[in-house]
Amino acid sequence: MGADREGGVRRKPGRAVAYAACGAVLLAGCASMPDSGDLRDVESTPRQDTGVRVFAMPPAEDAEPGEIMQGFLEALTSDDPQYDTARKYLTADAARTWRPEQSATVLANGPSAVSAQPSGGGREAVDTSSLTYVLTGSMVAKVDAEQAYRPAAGSYSKKVHLTKDGKSGQWRIDALPQGVVMGKSDFQRNYTSVNKYYFASTTTVGATGQPVAVADPVFVRSKVDPMTQMVRSLLSGPTRWLEPVVRSSFPTGTALQEGVSGLAPDDQNRLTVPLNSKVSHAGAAKCTEMATQLLFTLRNLTPTLESVELQGPGRHRLCDLTEERAESAAWHASAQRQRPEYLYFLDGKHRLVRLPTGSAGTGAVPVPGPLGEAEKELQSVAVSRDERTVAGIGADGKALYVTSLASGGSLGEAVVGSQGATPTDRLTTPSWDARGDLWVADRDPRHPKLYVLEQGVGKPVEVSIPDLPGRIRDVRVAADGVRVALVVEKDDKQQSLLIGRIERDDRSGARPAVLELRSAAPDLEQVTAMSWAGDSRLVVVGLEQGGVHQMRYVQVDGSTLDGPAPAALSGVKAIAASEDERVPLVAYSEDGIVRLPSGAQWQKVDKDGTAPVYPG
Repeated sequence: MGADREGGVRRKPGRAVAYAACGAVLLAGCASMPDSGDLRDVESTPRQDTGVRVFAMPPAEDAEPGEIMQGFLEALTSDDPQYDTARKYLTADAARTWRPEQSATVLANGPSAVSAQPSGGGREAVDTSSLTYVLTGSMVAKVDAEQAYRPAAGSYSKKVHLTKDGKSGQWRIDALPQGVVMGKSDFQRNYTSVNKYYFASTTTVGATGQPVAVADPVFVRSKVDPMTQMVRSLLSGPTRWLEPVVRSSFPTGTALQEGVSGLAPDDQNRLTVPLNSKVSHAGAAKCTEMATQLLFTLRNLTPTLESVELQGPGRHRLCDLTEERAESAAWHASAQRQRPEYLYFLDGKHRLVRLPTGSAGTGAVPVPGPLGEAEKELQSVAVSRDERTVAGIGADGKALYVTSLASGGSLGEAVVGSQGATPTDRLTTPSWDARGDLWVADRDPRHPKLYVLEQGVGKPVEVSIPDLPGRIRDVRVAADGVRVALVVEKDDKQQSLLIGRIERDDRSGARPAVLELRSAAPDLEQVTAMSWAGDSRLVVVGLEQGGVHQMRYVQVDGSTLDGPAPAALSGVKAIAASEDERVPLVAYSEDGIVRLPSGAQWQKVDKDGTAPVYPG
């Protein structure tokens, strides 16, 4: 429960706000309020600087019910680690059974509190020692006990009951829903999204079988010991949605040693993590993997973190790991060492050309091999992540070709074909994952299918999607090979962005399946272009209901990222991004191929170019 800064239950203008010398903010909880009716039109919690923490005041002596409600709701948007101040607004029994960590419900404008007390106009006597408020609002999302975010819709309505103690005469809350509820802007102030990392169960990269790290985004309270929160979350295991396709190197039952809190790097940017006895017998390789998971996860919070040391009971050193060794121990797409070498696109002669990603120039050159020689006119392409192989869709959309990015190669026969009536009803732009598998969808409304070609060769295998709500219009597989982004058209009009989990059993030979589709951009009714732009982030071009086309970043869990959207660009037909944030965003628009360097405006690259892609 909580008060939003833009609406709902808010503080009155006369509210006292004291700024403590240590940088904390004390929110008073005793402004005069009625004990019935709506609680509205009160100032909301202002956005604070990063180093400022917000604390609420306990209930005042002889506070009225409205003051108790207001103070309690504000206490839930403070930075009190264990909600100790909020519990002071509850009876002893309610404080003991209330579990604020169970969930966080996010409302569009914070909860409105309306008294449900009878008016007293009937024959029944009004109970002057008991009062009920109903909290209402429009739901946006819910964060569950695993700290996983899920978009939500519909109305929120929960009761909060207050009682007056017969001896002390003080009002307190004695019945309330589990978890907390707050408005969207308060949620953005109180919580931050962080990727924790696990390893793909079936995906490896390179001849040595290097494991692939998979991002699992969760939300933690941003100013309440977030590093310790994230270590505990990582040790507790992946979220239920991702769990079937990933593994953790931490033995079951691994936890921080008792009493550990306030984890932070030392002045050498080194973090020591003391763990319980479950890790005592871990070998060197397993310990390196555990440290890799921790380092990848915690660098989300502290980019300057350079190394991690794991300790067992008695402060016994188990292993340590530097950032450089971690990136050698496991592969993940956003690693600094994985920067793509080239940007690729089709020029005015329908040849595949490329530009170095670190170049500010516009002089693209044809790639080596048949697709750089205009042997076949193309509609779209995808380049493998090792930049050795390219897949191209013919200009009419009917056929998929796979060939080497090397001089002297031949195009060969098509490996996938479509019988769709028009180019837009045929093959989508293909997509590669880190293990070298190639994905493409056939948009033929009579026979819609999603295919995967192992290592880009051999017979295409049809992928099962039991819960597909429409027809696939676009597909982009994540580098980790366990998540896929699909633009799905429903009823020949709405195009939604959905994220699915890829499950495959390489031992049994069963065909792959995409399961548990979930929305990544619930407020966009028309998604026209998208690309992966991070380990758990995508850049999307789409149309809001009743709005205009826009470009934005979204998370795979459907949450909206805090921070600026890309600069506006009209007439976007395709978008290309890399998981490496150092690489500029590129688009195919009405001006041809354009790019967006960091801190600059869109720049023209090739007025006749189309279909830009980075490897993947």
